[in-house]
Amino acid sequence: MFEFLDKRQMLLVFSLVRREVAGRYRGSALGLLWSLLNPLFMLAVYTFVFGVVMKSRWTIPDQQSATHSTGEFAIVLFCGLIVFQFFADVTSASPGLIVANSNYVKKIVFPVQVLPVVSAGAALFHAAVNLLVLFVFAYVVFDRIPLTVFLAPVVFAPLVVLVLGIAWILASIGVYFRDMNQIVSPLVTATLFLSPVFFQRAALPAWLQPWLSLNPLTIPVENFRNVVVFGVLPDWAALGSYSLVGIAIAFLGYQFFQKTRKGFADVL
Repeated sequence: MFEFLDKRQMLLVFSLVRREVAGRYRGSALGLLWSLLNPLFMLAVYTFVFGVVMKSRWTIPDQQSATHSTGEFAIVLFCGLIVFQFFADVTSASPGLIVANSNYVKKIVFPVQVLPVVSAGAALFHAAVNLLVLFVFAYVVFDRIPLTVFLAPVVFAPLVVLVLGIAWILASIGVYFRDMNQIVSPLVTATLFLSPVFFQRAALPAWLQPWLSLNPLTIPVENFRNVVVFGVLPDWAALGSYSLVGIAIAFLGYQFFQKTRKGFADVL
């Protein structure tokens, strides 16, 4: 399936990820510090709107009520935003990925199928940086970091696989249909507000709660929050089903990309 993952091409991916990460803030005074400041600014805004103004709260495990501080709410919110930001970074960039790197398409020996992998790798780096910041804040606010944090990569991995499949599909379609960027942007925003990033699934009517699982962010957000903040084991059944769907989409997305890439040079 993934024949591009030989040793030489993996080295190419790592090299391009480093260049992508360094190039994003090249020339700016604060450099990589912006990868922290931007999400922290958005966290402050969302915490004020949802935590202070709208007084949204979570029922934290082992607590009888949903009464907790704004700081605790900010940690819970930040955890969900890390998952969303990874999803948004990759999917938003995917439709224009091949067009922006058209010089690679014309090089027969260059494996263009790795470009979405590079995009995902750069987004994963920023997610890891934000996760380290989350650990610091969580320790200050909750006075502990649960041992279940070691399951964070297990919970995050199915999302990475799913997003790669989506990225291959969007990158390919974006070559032939340039309006794809305009379609994806509002869909990504809708995915955020229709996921349990700002609210708890239990806050919805009972008949609506199962439908929330159709959102690709729901299961990763809930399980990532459980293992990183609440110290609760993930829902293995839901995570297993999500993994199977992610693998299927990744397989289909990769095959779709390989079938359609033959016409990239002609269109570009």
